[in-house]
Amino acid sequence: MSPNEPGQPMPTEPPTGPFTRDLDPPAVALAIGAHPDDVEFGCGATLAKWAAKGSVVHHVVLTDGSKGTWDAHADTAVLARRREDEQYEASRRLAGDNAGSVSFLRYTDGDLEVTREATGRLARLIRELRPDVVLGHDPWKRYRLHADHRHAGILTCDAVVAARDPHFFPEHRLPPHRPDALLLWEADAANHVEDVTAFVDHKLAALEAHTSQFESTMKAVDTAQLVAFRTRIRERLAALGEPHGLAAAELFARISDL
Repeated sequence: MSPNEPGQPMPTEPPTGPFTRDLDPPAVALAIGAHPDDVEFGCGATLAKWAAKGSVVHHVVLTDGSKGTWDAHADTAVLARRREDEQYEASRRLAGDNAGSVSFLRYTDGDLEVTREATGRLARLIRELRPDVVLGHDPWKRYRLHADHRHAGILTCDAVVAARDPHFFPEHRLPPHRPDALLLWEADAANHVEDVTAFVDHKLAALEAHTSQFESTMKAVDTAQLVAFRTRIRERLAALGEPHGLAAAELFARISDL
């Protein structure tokens, strides 16, 4: 499987320690993606499971998604607005009444950079929303081509550090906040598994809210290809779950000593 395929690739290395399994559903979860649809690919079924058990699920999307098309003549401003609408719908499909905020930082797709300004905006959201668990891209994924994904992961990690310590960004005038855990998807060496057997359909429904991505990311421009896409997702989650005795799973690198 390509290291640049979105979502839940098979780990390429053994875990760094024994696998942990199934966090207690957090009161508040915050998922941070580089683009609209990244969260659904990376942890959609896990978020749906937690929401069904009462967790409030917040989304942050760092870029405007304006380059997410193969149409060289597309109106990218229109595409960016469409992708925000799709993200709102995906959030609703994942979490229902427990869907929290969807925040768009609107950095230009393809130009996301690790800066103090971006770190500060993300740290502010963590301090405001006070999540028990933060989820995001693993910035140490090898051979990743898309810089936005790498930088989104670094920003997420940097913002967790900044949000927890009182002397970072004192201009926020907000109390610090230290989440209980950070879960990074697309990890080469995962060490945490979430049983998502009952929530694969929720993940698919949320992914399919991103209709602008059917051609480019999902390769699902007709009914047959859409069925094939669903099959790929189901088979992937089944393969991830099989070593753990699960019918379907999402895997993460878990960092708990925050």
